[in-house]
Amino acid sequence: MATLAKRTGVLGRRLAAHLLRRATYTPTKAQIEAFSLMTAEEAFNALMQVDPPSIPEPIDPLTGVPWIDSGLNPVSTTSALRRYVSIWWLDEARQDNSLLSKMSFFLHTVFVAAIEGLSERVYDHIRLLRFYALGNFKSFALRMTMDNMMLGFLDNTLNNKGNPNENYAREFLELFTIGKGEQVGAGDYTNYTEDDVVQAARVLTGIKTSLRGTVIDPESGVPLGRIAFNQHDTANKSFSHRFDSQTIVGASNSNDVIRELQDFIDMIYAKEETAKNFVRKLYRFFVGRKIDAQIENDVITPLASTFFNGGYEIEPLLRELFTSTHFYDEDDSDSTDEIIGNMIKGPLELFLGGMSFFDVKVPDPAVDANAHYRIFYSFSITNVFFAQAGFLLFAPQVVAGYPAYYQAPSYHRNWFSSSTIIARYKLGEILTSGNRVLAGGRTGDVKIDIAEWTKNNISAPDDANILIKEFLDFLIPETSSRDRFKYYLEDIFLADQTLADWAYEWGNFVLTDDDTEVQIPLNNLVVAIMYSPEYQLF
Repeated sequence: MATLAKRTGVLGRRLAAHLLRRATYTPTKAQIEAFSLMTAEEAFNALMQVDPPSIPEPIDPLTGVPWIDSGLNPVSTTSALRRYVSIWWLDEARQDNSLLSKMSFFLHTVFVAAIEGLSERVYDHIRLLRFYALGNFKSFALRMTMDNMMLGFLDNTLNNKGNPNENYAREFLELFTIGKGEQVGAGDYTNYTEDDVVQAARVLTGIKTSLRGTVIDPESGVPLGRIAFNQHDTANKSFSHRFDSQTIVGASNSNDVIRELQDFIDMIYAKEETAKNFVRKLYRFFVGRKIDAQIENDVITPLASTFFNGGYEIEPLLRELFTSTHFYDEDDSDSTDEIIGNMIKGPLELFLGGMSFFDVKVPDPAVDANAHYRIFYSFSITNVFFAQAGFLLFAPQVVAGYPAYYQAPSYHRNWFSSSTIIARYKLGEILTSGNRVLAGGRTGDVKIDIAEWTKNNISAPDDANILIKEFLDFLIPETSSRDRFKYYLEDIFLADQTLADWAYEWGNFVLTDDDTEVQIPLNNLVVAIMYSPEYQLF
C-alpha cells in the first residue's frame, strides 16, 4: 500500500538522481554523487537552501543595462522586453540547485496567466511566483489577486460595481483554488455554485491595476494593484450552502476592501478541498499523473491534512512528500506503478537538464546582453526549440494552462505529438553542434564542450566500457539493459573502432589537447542518448 512513512538511510545514486530530476531543473553528476550520501531529510534540507538571483533583474540587450527598477524605461510594452523577463527567469532556473525554480513554475501552473502588457508587470508577476514558491499558498493567493499583470490578464481591472466582470472570480474558484468538482444540480457543483461566482466577483469589484510603485506589498516588496473604492460594491455578499451560507460584510472604506478580500480567501481556504485540489496538482507535477483510490486515500488526503492544518505553508508539505518512501517508490513491490522514470520530460526539463548536466556555458548578460538574450535564448531556445516543442514559456494558450499538467487522461503525453516530436529529438544535436538545427544559423557558439566535460567527470574516460556505463548511469533514470548498453557502446560510440583504438585516441587528446578525434564519438553518444526513449523519461 502507498504510505508517507519517512524514508531512512542514505539515498544512493539512483534515488538521488530521481530526487534531483524531479525537484530541480539542474541535476549534475557532482550533485547526484553528493546527494547519494545524504538521507532523504538531509537532501530536502539541502534543496531548501536558496541563493539570491545571479542578477536582480533582466538587462535590455539594446542598451546593455536594466530597465525595470532602474527606471530607464518606465513604459515598456514590447513583446521582446516581456520575453527578456521570462528569459531572466529561465537563466536563473539554469543556475538554481534548490527547489525554488521548480516550485515557482509549479505555482505558475496553478495560478495560470500568460505574460502580457508592461514588461515590469511581467517581472513583478514572476517575482511573486519566486517569493511564495516555498512560502504560504494562502498569502500567495491574496497577492496574486492584486497582481497587476493578473488583474489585466483576467479582466478584473474591468470589474466594477455597476458592470461586474466574473472572469477572475470564476477562474479563482474553478482553476486556482477549490476546484469545481462534479455538477450535482443546475448551477450547483460539488464545491461551489454559480451564485458563488457572482458573489465572488462582487467582492473583487474595484480592484484595479496601478502605476508601478504606487502600491508596494509590505510582505513581498512587490508592486501590486490599487483599490478604486468608488467602483467597489459595498453591500454584503452572501455565499451558498457550499460555503456554509457565510456572509461577507461589505467594506466601508478602501482599506476595508482588503479585509473583504481576506475574508473571501479565508472562506475558501477554510475548506479542506482547497488543500486537496492543490495537493493533487502538486502530486501530478512532481510524482505521477495517476491518482487512484489508494493514492487519494493514503497520499493525497494525509498530505492535504498537513497542508491544511499547517495554515497552507508549502515547506512542510514538500518535506513530507520528498522524504517519504512513496516518493522513492519503496512503499510497495508492484512493478506496474513505478514512480522513477514514469513521467515524460517537458521542454524545461529537457533543455535545462541538458544544459546543467553538461555544464554548457552561456554568454554573460552583463558582458554581452545581445548574445545572451537575443542570439542564444530568444533566437535559439524560446522562439525556436520551445516553440516547436509546443511550449511557450509563461504564455500558455488557454487559462487552464499547459495540457501536460491538467488535461486528463493524457497529461504528460501531451508533450508528444507529430508537430513537437522533432524539436525534442533535435535538442542533442543543437547542444553538441552549436547550430540552431530547427532554424537557420548558430546558437552563438553555445554548445557542449564534450571532451572537456568527459575529462572532468568520467572516472576512467580511456576505458570505453566505463565511459558508457557512467554516461548511462547518470543520464537514464533506470539501469539500461545489456542490449541497450551494447547498442550505445558498439553501434554508436565505437562504430568501426575497437576498445584499444578509443584508448589510444583518448590518450592522444590528453597529451596534445587536440580533441578532434574524440569529439565525434562523444558527440554521437550524447546525441543518441538524448534521442533515446529512455532519456525522454524522468
